[in-house]
Amino acid sequence: MPYWVSRTPEAFHRLLRSEGVTVLNQTPSAFQQLLAVDLDMIGEGGQQGDALSLRYVIFGGEALSPATLEPWLARHGDEAPRLINMYGITETTVHVTHHRLRAGGEDSASPIGRPLPDLGAYVLDPVGRVQPIGVPGELYVSGGGVSRGYLNRGELTAERFVIRTLLGREQRLYRSGDLAVRHADGRLEYRGRCDHQVKIRGFRIELGEIEAVLCEDPGVARATGNPSTWCPAPSAS
Repeated sequence: MPYWVSRTPEAFHRLLRSEGVTVLNQTPSAFQQLLAVDLDMIGEGGQQGDALSLRYVIFGGEALSPATLEPWLARHGDEAPRLINMYGITETTVHVTHHRLRAGGEDSASPIGRPLPDLGAYVLDPVGRVQPIGVPGELYVSGGGVSRGYLNRGELTAERFVIRTLLGREQRLYRSGDLAVRHADGRLEYRGRCDHQVKIRGFRIELGEIEAVLCEDPGVARATGNPSTWCPAPSAS
């Protein structure tokens, strides 16, 4: 796909129709631009919903707010296409969980659903204990998708790829740095970061790097990021 088409919502919508695209994978923020074009064209009397051949729209790369999809669901429903939110991390060879979004609202601010069959997802406290239902904790990932580590970064690998005994067996886990809550039915909800890292349009941004650059300016004495308010307090034990 030409770069300019991927960055021009009108041209991108036209491509989806002309090529009969059936599966679309986008960040939520990119889809919002496509949604605006789709609704504008319908408002002008077109029937663009009928022209689209989409069977699935898969979201990933950043947090998704279900409320932003209400205009799309009101127009297209939740069957054609089906909307799927997937949570993933590069260090676990991308996708970890999946959640199907349906019309009628969600009881979660940012639902990421359940793990894929070959992976495990655990919500743990700062000392590695499983958090109770509804209590935020850091999300750890296990299973065949977990990579071996960072190339030539032994110290960072040891920090992020850890061994824990869970469910009666020793497992190798990746510490995601993401906060999550598990609901009573097993679904996971994303709650932000444990550190100062943020995501903008799917890209990881370290606020510390921005702070360092700002402090190079002679007119700036100090700079600081805004840590997550959901970080669980360290355990006394």
